[in-house]
Amino acid sequence: MNYYSLTFTTNPTEAYQQDLLINALADFGFDTFEEIDGGFKAYIPVEGFYTEELDEVLEPYAEMFPFSYEATLIPQKNWNEVWESNFEPIEVLDKVFVRATFHRPKAEFEYEIVIDPKMAFGTGHHQTTAMMIEWMLETDYAGKTVLDMGCGTGILAILASKMGAMAITAIDYDEVCYDSTIENAQLNNIGNIIPLCGSKEAIPDEQYDIILANINRNILLDQMARYAEVLKPGGEIYFSGFYENPDLGIITAEAKHQGLTYIAHKKDKDWVSAKFIKT
Repeated sequence: MNYYSLTFTTNPTEAYQQDLLINALADFGFDTFEEIDGGFKAYIPVEGFYTEELDEVLEPYAEMFPFSYEATLIPQKNWNEVWESNFEPIEVLDKVFVRATFHRPKAEFEYEIVIDPKMAFGTGHHQTTAMMIEWMLETDYAGKTVLDMGCGTGILAILASKMGAMAITAIDYDEVCYDSTIENAQLNNIGNIIPLCGSKEAIPDEQYDIILANINRNILLDQMARYAEVLKPGGEIYFSGFYENPDLGIITAEAKHQGLTYIAHKKDKDWVSAKFIKT
């Protein structure tokens, strides 16, 4: 899969204005962002990028404050090289160490996850994934059944297995993510992850103790009813990939409608991850 990289120049735009742009881009279909001096980069699969439609989405913001962008095509081979060259090990709460195959291990960490960095997203570098890992470290996974939606590289599914989960279903609509999850599970000697390629229609008719969904606001809203169907009574569900305002209120309202009770949320900069329980 080829990607477009859009470099947005926003200086001297205020931080909240940049966040408005990123939120709009996420709703449009951009699936990862990178802060740079004077702005940020946004990435989207080629088949999801239409200049005229994007300009229509961004037009209201252009009337509010100045910004510009340049688009660059990144073929799959080159994207993989860019992704790998920028991959650095990460540490979460001194308990989880995420590294690539070409990094040295650190035995002092309770959980080590090895990720082969290709173009699949979800390496733990983004705040939304890191917050999900923090939630996981506060949760008992021993003997639990887990559904990981938007699994990306499989990092959360792998951690769930290492924390004692009995069985994990990991789903992503992107074939690259599907293949990456299989490969990374093998790298970590994990045998109890069932990877599936698809969206909410791919969710098996089973019941899960825990659901992890790190995607974006619009997809969460679209799929939440299905999540509620397959979550056991008393089960826990964790959402990430959205902003505090206005997203958290919108998601909490829909969750309540689906019988999911808000418990708490974490915040890193403007990104939020929230915990709910099925009542």
